[in-house]
Amino acid sequence: MTIAMDDVRRLLDAGDLPGAVRSLRPRAETLPVAELAEATRALAESVGFTDLADAAGAAAERADEPQALYDFGYACVERGVAFLAVAPLREALRLLPDSRPLLAELVSALEDEHRHTEAAALLSGRADRLPAWPETYLLVHHTLLAGDLDTAEGLLHGLPDPEDPQWSGARERQARQVLRSGRSRRAQGAAGHPDPLGAADLRGWHYGLTGGLLGTLSPYGWDAGMTGRYAYLGDSPEQCRRGLARLAVALEAAGRSPATVSLLPGRSDRILGLAAARVLGLPTVPYGPNRADTLVVAYDLNAADQELVRTLRERADGQILHEHATCWTEPPAVSADFSALLCQYAAPPWHDDDRSEAEIADGIAAADPSPDEGDGAPADPDEAFRAFVTGVRTGWLSAPRDRVASPGPVPSSRFA
Repeated sequence: MTIAMDDVRRLLDAGDLPGAVRSLRPRAETLPVAELAEATRALAESVGFTDLADAAGAAAERADEPQALYDFGYACVERGVAFLAVAPLREALRLLPDSRPLLAELVSALEDEHRHTEAAALLSGRADRLPAWPETYLLVHHTLLAGDLDTAEGLLHGLPDPEDPQWSGARERQARQVLRSGRSRRAQGAAGHPDPLGAADLRGWHYGLTGGLLGTLSPYGWDAGMTGRYAYLGDSPEQCRRGLARLAVALEAAGRSPATVSLLPGRSDRILGLAAARVLGLPTVPYGPNRADTLVVAYDLNAADQELVRTLRERADGQILHEHATCWTEPPAVSADFSALLCQYAAPPWHDDDRSEAEIADGIAAADPSPDEGDGAPADPDEAFRAFVTGVRTGWLSAPRDRVASPGPVPSSRFA
């Protein structure tokens, strides 16, 4: 038994499936494919994933056959362990270098792992042999998500319209992202950002990719890998109030004046919606998908009714979607027009508070909106945020709220 297999068996015997999976991550591209497949088969059998177990078993026995390697990699991607798919798919593509299905599946595995630079390099390395659709489209996609806007713009301008209409929506989304990113870079430059759309410009890239405004940046752990995002956030009334203060700045800078605050049915959403109404001096109404000129307030869209959330993708005239705590590791089904902050997990400040929604909302509205000084993160003054919003306001609220699964070019540390 190999060391990797021994570790997997030991952790599985201890009932630690997540630990067993994690034990393979640092070895997934250095182990012989046959050994990786054997270890993966043990993982799959332990949870009853017979499709993955069968594919892994076949790859362990026939590690020199492209079809077996493809089936193994495909099953890994489908079961959410794309990091295990990269090595077998690379080997299969080495054996069959002109296979478009193998190339597509390897790119898919790298995308699931947010390894956009590697995906772009893999595709661009094929130069003039790369078909336009979907391969060159994917090259634009990964080039942008890797942070190279100039190259993405050039590639997009040379990309012909797709012959297959199923790709039309994807092309439109991509064109919007590239256009927004250009506007975002110019706006950040005008706002005084030291490196517009650089590797630490979280607000700039967030707008370019999602079309949403990011109200606040985490003042903690900037130099320890967070770069403006939170991992775990123990939320507070002050933080909620700070987000609403930044929302008010954005509305004023963009020249937007919603007539009402629409309350979603969840308790956290209602609390924050009532607080927003107090702060902005607006009346509240129940949420309705077709209601115009309204501010829809959510605390965490992932915690809301998902059938209702899906109705928010297409925006009614003048409708603005505010989300307080946007999850960046598992983004919600729609991208909010305004996110107060980005976190991996947030604990609402009222989770054990049995007061009425109105009382809690009053406390938020009365809380101090002053920013937390943090532990040495760059300053994020209202003036710079206002200048950025002013620079992008003509494009804000002008497109569907597409989900963006990748965190983009700005890295942040996360819980495994």
